[in-house]
Amino acid sequence: MNDFLSTLKRRSVVLYACGLACLIGCVVCIGLSLTTTQQVMGVNAFIKPTKFFVSIWLFAWTMGWYVGLLPQQRAARIYAWVIVIGMSIELAIVLWQASHGRLSHFNISSPLNGLLFSIMGIIITVITLWNAYIGYLFMVQRPAGLSASYLWAIRLGILVFVLFSFQGFMMAGRLAHTVGAPDGGSGLPVLNWSTRYGDLRIAHFFGMHALQLIPLFGYYVARRPRHVILASAIYFILLTGLLVQALAGKPLLATLSH
Repeated sequence: MNDFLSTLKRRSVVLYACGLACLIGCVVCIGLSLTTTQQVMGVNAFIKPTKFFVSIWLFAWTMGWYVGLLPQQRAARIYAWVIVIGMSIELAIVLWQASHGRLSHFNISSPLNGLLFSIMGIIITVITLWNAYIGYLFMVQRPAGLSASYLWAIRLGILVFVLFSFQGFMMAGRLAHTVGAPDGGSGLPVLNWSTRYGDLRIAHFFGMHALQLIPLFGYYVARRPRHVILASAIYFILLTGLLVQALAGKPLLATLSH
């Protein structure tokens, strides 16, 4: 672990620090969730900020690990600061709304809430486009020292991540993530994915974590680039199936429950 952290810090000290700050924020939010009774849609208000801190921690450290491999270090440094500034604003809004017992996403109940939701949408759009650019840089070159399998895994992991980042606009356009009922019904523990209706967050979640899962497969398992391409294609098909299932109003465990 020490070797990993020292390498990560060397590759991108800015994203290393960003992830570390998110870990601290996660611990603080867990403490708040255990000591406060503030709720949003029947769930402790600080559960959502906790999940956001965890997600951004993983994202920052993952991308810090990748961008340190690129020859274009000026672009990597700009990208790192875009992430830090953008995600800091995003987390501040999520925390602010949670502390007041309000939804942060899909909330247009007042001009202020609508403005905050729009700001988050702009931030995510900018960050997603920057991720697409980083993916492009990996596509047009081969950083020194990377196996072909690992390189293709990074390329395809970023590609799937970007595609399913844009799936978030589907939820934003609907002002909801549940299909077939209003948001806020019964859900799986911690994740809160609907157990009775379709939930667009599921495909979005697994699409986001293609950023880690596909490169891990490429580094530790795959022996040829074609293995990575095949596994990525299967993964993408499964994600598409999860999205179609959600749009049909069916929960994740619909098949098992029958």
